[in-house]
Amino acid sequence: MTATEQTEARPRGTRLPRRARRNQLLGAAQEVFVAQGYHAAAMDDIAVRAGVSKPVLYQHFPGKLELYLALLDQHCEALVQAVRRALAATPDNKQRIAATMDAYFSYVEQEGGAFRLVFESDLTNEPSVRERVDQVSLDCAKLVSPLISEDTDLPEDQSMLLAVSLCGLAQITARHWLSSGSGIPRETAKNLTASLAWRGIAGFPKQN
Repeated sequence: MTATEQTEARPRGTRLPRRARRNQLLGAAQEVFVAQGYHAAAMDDIAVRAGVSKPVLYQHFPGKLELYLALLDQHCEALVQAVRRALAATPDNKQRIAATMDAYFSYVEQEGGAFRLVFESDLTNEPSVRERVDQVSLDCAKLVSPLISEDTDLPEDQSMLLAVSLCGLAQITARHWLSSGSGIPRETAKNLTASLAWRGIAGFPKQN
């Protein structure tokens, strides 16, 4: 059964400003792509879910891939901004690590499952998708890397390697926490992960 059969379609006929219509279409597309995956999703399903005709959908997005990439760009940027805000919230690097962990846990917990488009896409063999998925991980690591360098005095390339590891730890652990349904409260899960990450970073003494 398709997502359009599972839920009631939105009513048609409401005329919206272009930006509002685009956001509406992106919201409908997110629901369909998360529920069905890229390959099983159809533009017809998305149009019905949005309550528009298919020509209206094509006025905003020339094809399914372009629509998917627009969503991917939106949600990749949301994660980068969440990490940036986390790091800017405090001057204490230990608290920054905890805030970064929380940014990932909050991201995967958001209603709508947008993180699945970023980290669990069924289209990673498409170069334009793979590039965006790799880039968001790299962009987040670039934000974290200077903090590691500051605390450890490690050279830039080594700090970047550790930053990639830390961000990978955050996203994989957050996804496992969500999917496992273990019942561990988010605050506890975040604190455990942050403690592991901080103890690891603190294990690199500054060079004399």
